[in-house]
Amino acid sequence: MTWSATARGAHQPDNTAFTQQRLPAWQPLLSASITLPLFFCAGLAFIGLGLGLYYSSNGIKELEYDYTGNPGTGNCSLCAAADQDHAPPPSCSCAWYFSLPELFQGPVYLYYELTNFYQNDRRYSVSRDDEQLSGLPSALRHPANECAPYQLSATGLPIAPCGAIANSLFNDTFSLWHQRRADGSYVEVPLDRTGIAWWTDYHVKFHNPPLVNGSLALAFYGTARPPNWPRPVYELSPDPNNTGFINQDFVVWMRTAALPTFRKLYARIRQGNYSAGLPRGAYRVNITYNYPVRAFGGHKRIIFSSISWMGGKNPFLGIAYLVVGSLCILTGFVMLVVYIRYQDQNDEDEDEE
Repeated sequence: MTWSATARGAHQPDNTAFTQQRLPAWQPLLSASITLPLFFCAGLAFIGLGLGLYYSSNGIKELEYDYTGNPGTGNCSLCAAADQDHAPPPSCSCAWYFSLPELFQGPVYLYYELTNFYQNDRRYSVSRDDEQLSGLPSALRHPANECAPYQLSATGLPIAPCGAIANSLFNDTFSLWHQRRADGSYVEVPLDRTGIAWWTDYHVKFHNPPLVNGSLALAFYGTARPPNWPRPVYELSPDPNNTGFINQDFVVWMRTAALPTFRKLYARIRQGNYSAGLPRGAYRVNITYNYPVRAFGGHKRIIFSSISWMGGKNPFLGIAYLVVGSLCILTGFVMLVVYIRYQDQNDEDEDEE
């Protein structure tokens, strides 16, 4: 049987421009006059943006203090000298005194920082039950197997919240006091602890179970607290809108960090006389030292930081843009030299012919 162009077989595509690949197309022919300006323009753009990011990051003020308690580093060493290897650790208090010669421009953010803490460990990062954290009653009574060995208590009760992440909740507390005059008394600086968690975490991912007779404690009846916690989850805060699974500190901690050295937001300073920042004067930070870090060689820091249009202090981003921009310009010059050299050679060859 001979094939005919007019006879359409069962598997023959339609005779259209799309199926027969006859659509108009444009294929760019990259020449030196097009490629070189692109490299130079991209390099200048990256360098300009990098300079802006770098100087903006350097303009952010930070004040930090390592209160791990290594010997000879301050009065927190007395707390660290106690045996901190068991849970819950003994409560201990220490203080950090500092002074500001000028206004610390606001808004001021208060962070805590941990080092050598691997929240990105695979078994640690999956040790949680998202259904339980969303307030599902069935998951509250039957935690996921991923939470083991923090799934059930020694008496067989379900742990709420379950898992290694919740069990290792950071529980140091801070309060800031300001001495306005050299001979005056200290007054407490209000710390805004609301709105420190991601909006999606607080409003979408984390919910308390339904109340029983209007009581959150009855909703958690029949569950056990994590082994390292001194109190159950429904007593994390006296504020009924900030306790249980929707406690802001708990929600912030449950968003695990990607690197072993990380910061997490503790509070903002933006109320009353401190809305513009921290005025000059002497300050005291009262620290409740609860969280053990020396057992795994970690460090704890408290950090006061301002912000800019780009966010917090992060010089790496500006440096990365500067490096990429410099490489683009360097590549452009190399390509320009190669083009000039071989263009001259091609012209000589054409003259000889």
